[in-house]
Amino acid sequence: MLIVSLVLAALAALIHVVIFALESLMWTSARARRIFGTSLDEARATQQLAFNQGFYNLFLAIVTAAGIAFVLAGPLPVGAALLFAGAGSMAAAALVLFLSAPDKRGAALKQGVLPLLSVLALAIAL
Repeated sequence: MLIVSLVLAALAALIHVVIFALESLMWTSARARRIFGTSLDEARATQQLAFNQGFYNLFLAIVTAAGIAFVLAGPLPVGAALLFAGAGSMAAAALVLFLSAPDKRGAALKQGVLPLLSVLALAIAL
């Protein structure tokens, strides 16, 4: 179950790096606007907020990747703590989105299911 948790966490981290790129680097691009359903004017008006939010996603991915690295390097308690913090925060943020924005539930599931499953698999493994 530990390997399952690490694979799921790695996939979740990758998704969050992509979200970072879309929000922080590509927010006003046609692709990002299509994905997030915003007009060019809306994207320009919210660009600073999206830039900041994207970095939250990147930092969650970094914490999760660090947890994976620590688990693989040997200090399991350190790695597990980082995985619980990183992937657990991803899942919690997705839950907030799911509950607060019914029209964005699909996005919440896309960004929250893998980290939730990773956390559950890690809990079982430990």
